[in-house]
Amino acid sequence: MLKNKKLLFLSLILFAISIALNFPFPHKYPYGESVASILNIPIQMENGLHIVGITSLLFLITSLFFLSKSFKKHKGRFILLGIVCALFLPHFLADTYQKTFATGIYAISYEVETSECSFDMISDNTMQAICEFSFINNSWDNVSFDINFYETYLFEEDVKMLSLLEINAPYSVDIKAKENKHVKIETMIDVSDIKNHVDSGTASHVNIIIESGEKMRKL
Repeated sequence: MLKNKKLLFLSLILFAISIALNFPFPHKYPYGESVASILNIPIQMENGLHIVGITSLLFLITSLFFLSKSFKKHKGRFILLGIVCALFLPHFLADTYQKTFATGIYAISYEVETSECSFDMISDNTMQAICEFSFINNSWDNVSFDINFYETYLFEEDVKMLSLLEINAPYSVDIKAKENKHVKIETMIDVSDIKNHVDSGTASHVNIIIESGEKMRKL
């Protein structure tokens, strides 16, 4: 059934590179973007094309091509298996690592779907912000970290919301071993010197940064 071992080996190498580029850990975005940022390689072209995503897809397509050339029979089945693995394997590996070997903030799972922040002006210069988050500590040790906030895309003319929380940041959190913890943050923000800020509103799927010492994760 196997026709060419060298092509199969090459296919597996290219497939592993594609998986590594799409590995969703330790940040919310793929590992390939972290590497590109460190190497000062643009993540996105001016026309909106995602360089890391396109590169990963090219590696995957090439690996599947060589995979099909490696076997005499059942080529379609192996290609289908490769596509399924490419779709689900990165998240499975990241989840397995977090629940077994990860320590410190790397063992923290963030339930981003349930996160929410609300903002209300309570006086001319003071805003009240209330945020609620859920975290899971997958390790057998207590974990402490600080929370910071960031806007995904923020231009000079944009209305500031999550970035306002940085005025009083960081916010400290302690989570016991194997604990599923609901965290509520309440803070009063002086916006007297802030231009173009939100007056009231809510934000879901909140972008946060958790930090402990020199370790940092963008979630």
